[in-house]
Amino acid sequence: MIKLLLISSLYPNSEHLQHGIFVEARLQKLLVSGQVEAQVIAPVPWFPRLLRPLTEFAPFAHYARYIDVPSQEVLQGVRVYHPRYFVIPKLGMLLTPVFMALSILFALFKVRNHGYAYDLVDAHYYYPDGVAVAILAKLLNKPILITARGSDINLIADAYIPRKMILWAACRAAASVTVCQALAKRMIDMGAEPEKVYVFRNGVDLELFKPKTYDAIRNKWGVAGVTLLSVGNLVELKGHGLVIETLQALPSVNLIIAGGGELRRDLEAQVKRLNLVARVRFVGVLAQGDLVELYSAADVLVLASSREGWANVLLEAMACGAPVVAIDIGGIPEVVCHHSAGVLVKKRSPEGLTRGITRLLASQPDRKATRRYAEGFSWQPTVEGLLRLYGELIEPGLSNNKMEKI
Repeated sequence: MIKLLLISSLYPNSEHLQHGIFVEARLQKLLVSGQVEAQVIAPVPWFPRLLRPLTEFAPFAHYARYIDVPSQEVLQGVRVYHPRYFVIPKLGMLLTPVFMALSILFALFKVRNHGYAYDLVDAHYYYPDGVAVAILAKLLNKPILITARGSDINLIADAYIPRKMILWAACRAAASVTVCQALAKRMIDMGAEPEKVYVFRNGVDLELFKPKTYDAIRNKWGVAGVTLLSVGNLVELKGHGLVIETLQALPSVNLIIAGGGELRRDLEAQVKRLNLVARVRFVGVLAQGDLVELYSAADVLVLASSREGWANVLLEAMACGAPVVAIDIGGIPEVVCHHSAGVLVKKRSPEGLTRGITRLLASQPDRKATRRYAEGFSWQPTVEGLLRLYGELIEPGLSNNKMEKI
């Protein structure tokens, strides 16, 4: 039995069950294998309860959601510690790994006091999380594996000092995992050691994400006519505004936007300005079960992000039978590479998206074919590969199976 200590600020908590759900999903699939046990340290930003009234104002609003997160809880059978770390809004990017390392250190004492003897540290998101874990490498005293998720490498690493810190952490780690080939190439181009970089993509839960009856579920949600779906946090990089603009050239098409975030009011104002109120619906943040229904009701899932590592939303939609239109960036071409999956768009613009949507609607794949395509992205290969890698890191040279990079 492999005993993991997973460390990441990208992990759900009882106040925000959808936060970092992709990290939890990988861990749960490993636990189902019966070969892994785990405990989690998931640091959250500290904000004093006495200043709760200030959370109504920027730049403090972001931290309101962390005030009531418990210091310790059990989620899906896994013990999760939530130590607090200090954050200086807008100014503390370079200090955050140090503050996070201190919070992890305090939680580590609790883990050890409770008698959990881990074999391997599994960290997610290279900056600040991976750097924080690397700072504690000697105290952790076990092999460290760090998973790159996307913007940690594609965006944060563009800054000189964070890039140096990421590479320093990669040197201290026993191995680095990326969720797509594009991220692996980016890390190696930055200077990471190629022999220590492995690719293990996210899978899709094919039991959870499966098609509902198209007509019945559309009736339940009040969906009529050709309907696009855009899913993700309401932030600039997700490009919901670009999808809204496409409706001007698609007069018979409707749009549902699922997600919450800082741009909700701006996007609603854009819809009013373009006289699209009757054709655009905001449904907020949804539980996974509701997303399954919307994926099943939508004709097309549109992803207009400016950057992505491995976009889970694409596989979720396809597993429910909805083909996709997505920007050709990051790891997306590794997901959308057949007509059954959908259409890739080279130019990130309303015009480019409009052409992609028009092309897909003119030759829409059968929803059953889209589902079959998604079935090729189960979690099983990733779970098997990670178990082999864990074994090799814990007992070097004892593994009978040579590691393969997928």
